[in-house]
Amino acid sequence: MSRQMDLSVLDRPEILQVIFPVAYSPFLMGGSAPSSAVSAPTYPIEVERGIQIVCGFWTNSKDCPTILYFHGNGETVPDHGWVAPLYNQRGINLFVADYRGYAASNGQPTISNTLTDAHAIFQGFKEIIKKEGFKNSLFVMGRSLGSLPAVELAFAYQDELGGLIVESGAANNFRRLWQYLGMAAEGALMDEDHPFLNKVKIRQVRKPTLIIHGEYDQIISVTEGQELYVNSGAPDKELMIIPGADHNDILMVASSRYFDAIEKFVTKYG
Repeated sequence: MSRQMDLSVLDRPEILQVIFPVAYSPFLMGGSAPSSAVSAPTYPIEVERGIQIVCGFWTNSKDCPTILYFHGNGETVPDHGWVAPLYNQRGINLFVADYRGYAASNGQPTISNTLTDAHAIFQGFKEIIKKEGFKNSLFVMGRSLGSLPAVELAFAYQDELGGLIVESGAANNFRRLWQYLGMAAEGALMDEDHPFLNKVKIRQVRKPTLIIHGEYDQIISVTEGQELYVNSGAPDKELMIIPGADHNDILMVASSRYFDAIEKFVTKYG
């Protein structure tokens, strides 16, 4: 869907510095994984001539289902070395994609190329799964900024997926930021039914959907998670609001509940 849209109006420096701080801020070079983090094999996927997204693949077994995971804007693939084993312990393989300019990936990210890159990443991901003999039980998950490419792929390739998981995700794709930066008059992009918006795309997603959101999320309000749930076209859908959680502390507040829900979802639909 988004490959056919002109989103260049969103690819402005003042927006990109906020949406992709790791790539554009001189003060942010990405997070640091804990010393106990487990490294994983990396897989470069070419998304454009000369541009590679380097992904990490933490595995349990070739017979396990696999999640293609898009992370938040302040994280990188290496940062997931501590959390990926928690997925593996639940019988889930985790394939984490980066963005341009993050960690070992080259290029510079924009809203436009993040969405188009997601399609190339998905095709490369499927090739790796097939070539290495992993079970063809695939899910897509997006956290925060990662909800944009995740919902994009669920909309475009739902027949190839077992389901969609969105954690701390956006329904309105950061429109409050656009308004704050003086873009309130940018025409159709501000329309409630613009096809760029996650809440519009998700209406066409029929595959099982799990939405997780912190009750007190101060970055992407819990109302956005509720909007995604209400707009979801999936007959089988679940909204799990984590009491007392903010945007970046869900795993600290309710780790067991979080992974219980993901394990149950993937086991049921994988």
